[in-house]
Amino acid sequence: MADILDWTNSSLENLNMESFEARADEMAARLREETGAGRLPFLTMPYASALKKQLEKLKPFLQRFDHMLLLGIGGSALGARALQQAFFPQQDQPGHTGPSLWIADNVDAYALEAYLAKLPPEKTVVVTVSKSGGTIETVGQYFIFKEWMQQHLGDAWHEHMLLVTDEKQGFLRGEAETYGITALPVPDNLGGRYSVLSAVGMVPALFLGMDIDSLMAGAQDVAALLTDPNLTGEALTEHGSFQLAAWGAALMDKGFDEMIFFAYIPLWASFGDWFAQLWAESLGKDGKGSQPVPAIGVTDQHSVNQMFMDGVRNKACLFLTCPNLPAGPKFPADLPDQFSYVRGKDFGKLIQAEGLGTRMALSANGVPLVELRMGADSPRQAGKLIALLGAATILTGWLMGINPLDQPAVELGKRLAKARMNADGLEGEKADLNAFLTADRDLREF
Repeated sequence: MADILDWTNSSLENLNMESFEARADEMAARLREETGAGRLPFLTMPYASALKKQLEKLKPFLQRFDHMLLLGIGGSALGARALQQAFFPQQDQPGHTGPSLWIADNVDAYALEAYLAKLPPEKTVVVTVSKSGGTIETVGQYFIFKEWMQQHLGDAWHEHMLLVTDEKQGFLRGEAETYGITALPVPDNLGGRYSVLSAVGMVPALFLGMDIDSLMAGAQDVAALLTDPNLTGEALTEHGSFQLAAWGAALMDKGFDEMIFFAYIPLWASFGDWFAQLWAESLGKDGKGSQPVPAIGVTDQHSVNQMFMDGVRNKACLFLTCPNLPAGPKFPADLPDQFSYVRGKDFGKLIQAEGLGTRMALSANGVPLVELRMGADSPRQAGKLIALLGAATILTGWLMGINPLDQPAVELGKRLAKARMNADGLEGEKADLNAFLTADRDLREF
């Protein structure tokens, strides 16, 4: 079954998509320029062939381990978690005895101490992911697990470490060269939130036995037209990513400043968190953007859907479905009369009915909605979804007049945190911290 964008309930009165669609020639020219200059490896994937060879060589190394501990944050972890939840759900199910992926993506002393106490070092590989090699939340944990491995394994410690970082520079690249640690590169110009289909996400996917070839092929299916050196504006107007970008930009122009990502594929719910970073960090700039809101069907029908349907009219919705989910067990035939409508029916029919009802109700309540209807919940379809939403985000940013590939505001918080830890060379930030901490506080006990 084909993968479909259903635009039936996307419109609003006076939603001016036409002004953005009219810029298709401009956007096509920019895509030709950026892809030709190698600045959009998320779409061109020039690293794909080499990466597949590297991953094939890595298989025997990874097969030695029962546990992988992934140290990463933001884009270095969210994509891996989405893939784990989508295609290796058995880890969270009773009786799991296969490989296990653990993701340390926060400054969480409780979790860190649990990993140190309970993971068997001789059967664990620690994978540290940081393009710059200087992300303190990640590299700080690397220091702790480096020491832990040294204490337990002696000179063999480095054989239980793997680094995913810049190919030529940075602290972690230096560690790889100094200690002979296995390392895979993060390609140049590939920001974290766009990196899941590089070694960043493919190493944990390989460890768990996923079909990485299909994941990458799905993305290449979507990106093929966008990376065509002869791309025309006319061709671009037919591409789902540009259509979504024009829609998203037009919505923001009309004050729709929240974008719900409602996932009615239960195992794909974590793609909502991945999308939230992608959309927020790419588009939240210069006083512009819309707030992404991940939601899980049917869970959030019973929590936040009241706000979606009857709150402030500032919300639009990307509605993720798949009509070919497992049927599951059948409801018993001897149910009470009040539940007779499900007697003998497949349990899986319920989520399809719930999804249809919610989609119709959102539309009836004035929420502009585009359904992303996947033909299957397979790795290839996941790759297509990743590429579609990534490309749509980039094009939306360009239509808004902002750079969707940087994140300048995030860097301030990082500098202030380092200043609080008394890092060198941050005198201005230290002065700001001192002023903040010594100012009169409005403190009220509760």
